[in-house]
Amino acid sequence: MIKLLKIEELAMFILGIFMFGLLGYEWWWFLILILAPDLGMIGYLMNPKIGAWCYNVFHHKGIAIGIYFLGMYLSLPVVQLIGVILFAHASMDRILGYGLKYEKGFKFTHLGEIGRRNG
Repeated sequence: MIKLLKIEELAMFILGIFMFGLLGYEWWWFLILILAPDLGMIGYLMNPKIGAWCYNVFHHKGIAIGIYFLGMYLSLPVVQLIGVILFAHASMDRILGYGLKYEKGFKFTHLGEIGRRNG
């Protein structure tokens, strides 16, 4: 099942790349911005609860899609760009086994425990 989920996430990552291409930005922007959502990990400097909340906001695909559509509605390509980067980054992280976080610590995710073999 884990392999099937990773294939699905790969398809969504490719969709994110495609959507980025439609925005007309130079490709080097994608390479620079793709890791920006990891700034959400800064919350872990305070405590695991705030860290999980911050991380999950920056890695929630529903929020990413909402931001993208807000950018479409407002005709603001930079807002669309933020949505695409958040979406693609979340897919990339899930391919690598990093899921949305539980409050008990960074390594506890909706995909299982990071570092533990899940299939």
